[in-house]
Amino acid sequence: MVISVKGGGTNVAHVRDLKGVLEREKAQMGVLITMDEPSKPMRAEAASGGFYESPWGPNKYPRVQILTIHELLDGKRIDMPPISQVNQTFRRAPKQSSKQGDQPTLISD
Repeated sequence: MVISVKGGGTNVAHVRDLKGVLEREKAQMGVLITMDEPSKPMRAEAASGGFYESPWGPNKYPRVQILTIHELLDGKRIDMPPISQVNQTFRRAPKQSSKQGDQPTLISD
């Protein structure tokens, strides 16, 4: 998930930028947090982002969401799958040890 925070003067270009970042980073969802109420064009652009479908459940979640600071302070939350469904833990890579003073190489002979 990508979260973008804008202090003021937001417009539809900020939503388009967020959608571009989602594509570039191959992120599933993005949220624009702003001080101002989003305009109709901003809401339409966010809606054009489609939906994310969780592999662990039947629910669909808007890929691009806009929340205001006021909404967050009133208790509104990001519409997303439960953390237990999306929290991924990756196995740690095995630690490599080298002899003291040996410089590891990137290319093996």
